[in-house]
Amino acid sequence: MAEGTGDPSGPIRVLLADDHPVVREGLSAMLESAEGITVVGQAGSGEEAVVQAVALRPDITLLDLRMGGMDGVEATGQILRQVPGCKVVIVTTYEDDSDILRAVEAGAAGYLLKGSSRQELIDAVQTAARGETVLTPSLAGKLFRSRTVEPSPLSGREREVLRLVGRGLTNSEIGTELFVSEATVKTHLLRSYRKLGVSDRTAAVMKAMERGFLS
Repeated sequence: MAEGTGDPSGPIRVLLADDHPVVREGLSAMLESAEGITVVGQAGSGEEAVVQAVALRPDITLLDLRMGGMDGVEATGQILRQVPGCKVVIVTTYEDDSDILRAVEAGAAGYLLKGSSRQELIDAVQTAARGETVLTPSLAGKLFRSRTVEPSPLSGREREVLRLVGRGLTNSEIGTELFVSEATVKTHLLRSYRKLGVSDRTAAVMKAMERGFLS
């Protein structure tokens, strides 16, 4: 369970932020139909999302990338600074790589397209609540295809680890997959962070994809 509830046995508490009420209601209905997830609030703008997040302390905020006023990138940064236990997942209709990358670099746990299925939405919330990376495969592939490949500073093993992070595996699962210890996985990740100039696993995967290192 994510940190925001303080109750590992309780439901995952979700805040929805989108400037279209119909979208919010649709997302809410899908999430409320899932066991172990409850929608604790809705916001219609980036500013309102920050206020609601501070007041409600959700585990997960599903945040539209483009809203009037404060956009999803700025709102992501503010929510994560003011509600450290919250995870932000960008939910967007847009596939512009630079905007998605900016959001992840601001600290978002990942991104999801609004056309995703109910199960994909639920899986994304549960994945983010476990502290793992949420990446929509079609958008990840778009990042792979659209970038010019440059020489990679990452070792072969570091690239392998980041590919598995991109698939949503935990450090322990990556260690099992690669027949190394969890501590070794963490070492590879820390080296990747330094080489890529990032501070977390999601941003590392996104930056490596953006620069063509995982193709």
